[in-house]
Amino acid sequence: MPSLRLLASALFALAMFGATGPASAQNFSDTQRTDIEAIVRNYLITHPEVLEEAMAELTKRQAAAEAQKHEASITMNAQAIFNSPRQVNLGNKDGDVTFVEFFDYNCGYCKRAMNDMLEIMKADPKLKVVLKEFPVLSQGSVEAAQVAVAVRMQDPTGKKYLDFHQKLLGGRGQADKAHAMAAAKEAGLDTARIEKDLSSAEVRTTIEENFKLAEAMGMNGTPSYVIGKQIVVGAIGVDGLKEKIGIARCGKATC
Repeated sequence: MPSLRLLASALFALAMFGATGPASAQNFSDTQRTDIEAIVRNYLITHPEVLEEAMAELTKRQAAAEAQKHEASITMNAQAIFNSPRQVNLGNKDGDVTFVEFFDYNCGYCKRAMNDMLEIMKADPKLKVVLKEFPVLSQGSVEAAQVAVAVRMQDPTGKKYLDFHQKLLGGRGQADKAHAMAAAKEAGLDTARIEKDLSSAEVRTTIEENFKLAEAMGMNGTPSYVIGKQIVVGAIGVDGLKEKIGIARCGKATC
């Protein structure tokens, strides 16, 4: 298969042949430029696989640049991403890999992603799981997230929060304050205290912090994840998440 390097070398040789000095676009006459364009066109028609190779290389370079950008944004915000006092910590608090999920209680994909997270957390005792409210879909989402933060304030262990989280995210209908308060009551939380805490600076600051982090990392949807030095946007399923965890843990999909 002809390579991009071969094509570039051929075009360079042609340009040099047609130039009297240093090769540049200004050195070519209109006739020479037309001839070169015709040669390039005919070459690509004869060898269309070169275009596929070029697109593959472009995709590879774009992915590498995006990964580098993600890694830089994660490094810059690492403390707030992985160890914020305003986050919910589940799983192994001293785990070797931290799995951070940004979610919205009205996100249909987040409902499925919750089951993925629970399955992975159960199967991986070395995983630290962090949950961050990211209410982007509606006013009801904001209300539900505010209640969730108040739940976290009341339950530093995360056990009742997880019960609340499953009841609200796995429930029917649109999440809002009423549904969130019902889930909190069912999970055995003090709803009077939640009502009081809803107006606290902690609730407002927590959600603002999560939005700032998401913006810094280019997240605009849910669920979104930070796993090691990787940013993942979208529900990629159990296998996809396990692969990302493996890369974070040992540099390959399966350790």
